[in-house]
Amino acid sequence: MIVTLTLNPSLDRTIEVDRLVRGTMTRATSARLDPGGKGVNVSRALLANRVPSVAVVPVGGADGDQLVRLLEADGIPLRAVHVAGRTRSNVTIAEPDGVVTKLNEPGEPLSRKELDAVADAVLGETESASWVVTCGSLPPGVPDGIYAQMCEFFTRAGVQVAVDASGPALLAAVEAAPVLIKPNRDELAEAVGRPVESVGDAVEAAQKLRERGAGSVLASLGADGAVLVEDDGVTIGDAPVAAARSTVGAGDALLAGFLSAGARGGEALAEGLAWGAAAVRLPASRMPRPEDIRRDIVHIHSRPDLGRSLIA
Repeated sequence: MIVTLTLNPSLDRTIEVDRLVRGTMTRATSARLDPGGKGVNVSRALLANRVPSVAVVPVGGADGDQLVRLLEADGIPLRAVHVAGRTRSNVTIAEPDGVVTKLNEPGEPLSRKELDAVADAVLGETESASWVVTCGSLPPGVPDGIYAQMCEFFTRAGVQVAVDASGPALLAAVEAAPVLIKPNRDELAEAVGRPVESVGDAVEAAQKLRERGAGSVLASLGADGAVLVEDDGVTIGDAPVAAARSTVGAGDALLAGFLSAGARGGEALAEGLAWGAAAVRLPASRMPRPEDIRRDIVHIHSRPDLGRSLIA
């Protein structure tokens, strides 16, 4: 079983429009409300593909209650920790050509007592867990080192830890030696303080994070696929999508697919790429089901071109 932790979950409203023009009245062609947050999405993708998972989330206020109802309606096993602050809401505006505009609320602070309650809720699920996945942005005021503290805590409990974070929270977590981290291209560049403009740059940046303490690095590169850097070497792959509908949650689906296939080597990377590509073909932040996943479009490169430029 895979336990996910999302410290800053959300209600995600996706609005599709023909074209977004600032300063004008725009009529929506459709709208959808989904439970959101990186860890929540990982659990949704896993469970959609019959991989056992439990989502741990702090929730508060009317939006928190609605988030719980949505997750329960989807049959997501859930450990909800009730907190004083209100659960945030995010808005995504999606255009037909795949351009996505996101408006994310910051969320509200969590007290030390609430953070401890969340950690205890995760620990209560770890007896049968193979992984704990800590994901996403931190609410205002939560210390940058919280993922590092939780990594150490859960590692001592004998569970493998994966971290999908950014900025100072990612850098602090790396020092705590998680088994896996999953940055995207921009997060890689920020973490090492230099541009990631080629596949070789991505591999070099991932190696630097491994030198600082990370185990394996699964780096998502958007339309350019993904890079996996681990003890056994470097694996690179892609899964081209001709008509992208929404990139929201694609990285979360990639991580879920990778974990579902053992989280190691080319087969796991290929599965992750197939899940991520399937998410891109779906509207809003829908997670792919088995019938959505096409493994025939995945390419794992045995002789990758490390000098290949990445799409801006």
